[in-house]
Amino acid sequence: MRRIVLVVVAGLMAGLLAACGESGPSTELKQDVVANYANGVHHLYAESLSSAQAMDRAIDRFLAEPTPAHLEAAKRMWLIARDDYGPTEAFRFYDGPIDHPEDGPEGLINAWPLDEAYIDYVVDNPSAGIINDAETFPVINADLLVSLNEEGGEANVSTGWHAIEFLLWGQDLSVAGPGERSVEDFTTAANADRRATYLAVASDLLLQHLQDMVDAWAPGRGDNYRAEFTSVDTDEALRRIITGIGELSRGELAGERMTVAYEARSQEDEHSCFSDNTTADIVGNALGIQMVFLGNYGQVAGPGVLDLVEAQDAEIAEQLAAQIERSVNLTKAIDAPFDQHLLEGVSDADAGRKAVLDAIVALEEQTDTIVSAAQALGITISVS
Repeated sequence: MRRIVLVVVAGLMAGLLAACGESGPSTELKQDVVANYANGVHHLYAESLSSAQAMDRAIDRFLAEPTPAHLEAAKRMWLIARDDYGPTEAFRFYDGPIDHPEDGPEGLINAWPLDEAYIDYVVDNPSAGIINDAETFPVINADLLVSLNEEGGEANVSTGWHAIEFLLWGQDLSVAGPGERSVEDFTTAANADRRATYLAVASDLLLQHLQDMVDAWAPGRGDNYRAEFTSVDTDEALRRIITGIGELSRGELAGERMTVAYEARSQEDEHSCFSDNTTADIVGNALGIQMVFLGNYGQVAGPGVLDLVEAQDAEIAEQLAAQIERSVNLTKAIDAPFDQHLLEGVSDADAGRKAVLDAIVALEEQTDTIVSAAQALGITISVS
């Protein structure tokens, strides 16, 4: 008789545990996901700042001793730093510190596309740009560049990654490679001293704005964005987290960064057109989505969105995990340089064009599942 009672009790306990599993993720798990996200964001911004500081040192070395070798070293450090920045794009699109409508510095960090003639000479206008207009802009400093960023038009970009990129590489006039700015632009060319000052100031500004992001997400402070983020209702924090990867997935990455250039066949609309780094940018963004979903930010790892969705709907979780892995692999399958797939003579049936389109479609499809996953958790997100 005692054995029968124990079996019944065990059966009831199993049923209760199963019911608890079906009820969805626990409050503790939600809080753990939010905390791990905050740790991951801080870690990746700190990594981005560190590599940007290394880039800044390389730029300073080049400007102190402008040789071809030092220019190549500065370019190499830009590429490394750019790779570290790419995944952080998943921390946008919910009015956080990076793109807050009042004081977010995103437009100062990563605005594009960039009108080269707004900053410096171009092939058909040797006197174009802020650098060559000493009468209007006698002193090039941080306040000036910030005030001029996107002044009079979105393409009037004067700061950030792509302003630095343009100053290092110059216009991309090569069919098969990146821009080929000469060292003489910083030594004997007209306004070489102003060009050097502009590059140094733009690099310093990028460090300042990345430091702001590190500070905004730093732990142990009661007056920064992280403190507010981790204290709001967990479902609100999760809404922001999932909105970030949902909007990046379709509206920004598949849409603005890939489809626009793909359909217009426009090199000017690819993300890092001067350095031919666009394909790496795309992969970095796709990896950022995967990091948030898995909760794995490299040296920082813990529960992620996947764990929440698994606790609510294992089928959707499995589907979304497979879709995100596939989209990452498809972005990696796009051959560099990206602009080779935009040439007018390249057929849509070409393997390169097809690889770009396959990645776009995969990113769009996974976004629908991201929305469904959020709904399964009782969270409504709005994505483009």
